[in-house]
Amino acid sequence: MSISIISLIWLTLWINMAQLQQGGPDEKEKTTALKDLLSRIDLDELMKKDEPPLEFPDTLEGFEYAFNEKGQLRHIATGEPFVFNAREDLHRWNQKRYEALGEIITKYVYELLEKDCKLKKVSLPVDATESEPKNFIFMSEDAMTNPDKLMILIHGSGVVRAGQWARRLIINEDLDSGTQIPYIKRAMDEGYGVIVLNPNENYIEVEKTKSQMHLYSDGSDEPAEKRERKDKTFKEAKKRRDFYEKYRNPQKEKEMVPLYIRDNGSPEEHLIYVWDHFITHSAAENTFFVAHSYGGLAFVELMIQREADVKNKVTAVALTDSVHNVWHQEAGKTIREWMREVDKQGLRKKIICKGIAVACYRKHYHRDGKSSIRNCCNWVSSSEPLDTSVESMLPDCPRVSAGTERHELTSWKSLPSIFKFFTEASEAKNSSLKAALTRRSHRIKHEEI
Repeated sequence: MSISIISLIWLTLWINMAQLQQGGPDEKEKTTALKDLLSRIDLDELMKKDEPPLEFPDTLEGFEYAFNEKGQLRHIATGEPFVFNAREDLHRWNQKRYEALGEIITKYVYELLEKDCKLKKVSLPVDATESEPKNFIFMSEDAMTNPDKLMILIHGSGVVRAGQWARRLIINEDLDSGTQIPYIKRAMDEGYGVIVLNPNENYIEVEKTKSQMHLYSDGSDEPAEKRERKDKTFKEAKKRRDFYEKYRNPQKEKEMVPLYIRDNGSPEEHLIYVWDHFITHSAAENTFFVAHSYGGLAFVELMIQREADVKNKVTAVALTDSVHNVWHQEAGKTIREWMREVDKQGLRKKIICKGIAVACYRKHYHRDGKSSIRNCCNWVSSSEPLDTSVESMLPDCPRVSAGTERHELTSWKSLPSIFKFFTEASEAKNSSLKAALTRRSHRIKHEEI
């Protein structure tokens, strides 16, 4: 018997009861009999029989799925892609099954980061005790010592964890589009150190204790009459909650409460903590950020909190469909100018290439013909070709098309453009430094003469 059929039966019974209550004595007697019948039906047991147990395998093999040589998740026996609706009319059960598979995917990606990408796992906070909840990040061996380049990867909000862009891409498409692994491998091939952040791991869940079940304090100093009223109200509320729980949660799941991780209780806190304890102490001359969706908001918050340090340390920032808002986040004028790269004359120009307005990633030209460096660019979901300039209503960092209209694919589709952006940034910065050193050397010689 499906949940929809049960609901229909109940609706019919309640309508009949309402109609009978409007009649005479005979109808009222029938209503009493109908109520007695309903009281004999154990809804809890009925719903449990309807829904299979919420018990799922804890390995990919248990789910009978595996990743093939193309990084696609396929059924071991049939070779078919993952099927969400494994059981018809059981959406809640299917969703729980999908979430259970997602947790296995998360652990699988962690293994790939350590085994395939050779990253090391570092616990946070760095001074955490054995008993307190912890987060972690992944780092390449040279992340702190690489003198040249360091890349920081930040995913968006939701269920994704370190090394992922989008869980549904991993499950429904492939590992390349859904994980950060292509970024990590290319970055390491091109001589970058790498740090992979884990901004959504903000707490651990523990089972709710009896003391935590109370919605109010014991009120021992309150008058007895007032305490009795509160006790009665609490019991009635609990009775109603337990009644509705039979429908919402027929298979009684444990009630959990969060224990937040010290200094890592939100994505913003996590990024600031990693900045203070790792990134600022790295040896890299050039630091680059790739931040997707909510990761862009977290980066703007980092700028607000550590503006001078970020401007001094960061060479370029690539955002992918970022959800930041410099106005709502109350970013100051100097931050907004840094992000949109306004030169001294306030010029903002584009290069016209083959009739298409293409954003000039890094170079921003002054009236004297010299170029300055663009600090930030946001690759957004758009129907336009990759790298086509996309206008913004806000005076924000430059926006260009990621070459896809799908939010979750923006990081994957813009990968080649982002690496080009970073290469040009590094070269421009090095050229500027060499020019500055040459001018200084000439000035010193002139002074000696």
